Amino acid sequence: MDAIISSKGQITLPKVLRDQLHLTTGDRVTFLMEEDGSIRLIPKQVSIKDLKGSLPKPERPVSIEEMERAIEQGGSGQ
Repeated sequence: MDAIISSKGQITLPKVLRDQLHLTTGDRVTFLMEEDGSIRLIPKQVSIKDLKGSLPKPERPVSIEEMERAIEQGGSGQ
């Protein structure tokens, strides 16, 4: 697959590639340069929607002061 670099240095990824990587508008990617000079494109597809429900709900609401105290203590809550 080929792509052309625009005057602004932008590249449009071919649709086949976007579809294969499940990339949509606004998704982010990382470019890694390998030792042999090749470039690897890595999709970063963690959506805030994907994170919903990944943390346990607190048993009670937590105050700002409690959050700040936990941050100062390294998140240990002690």
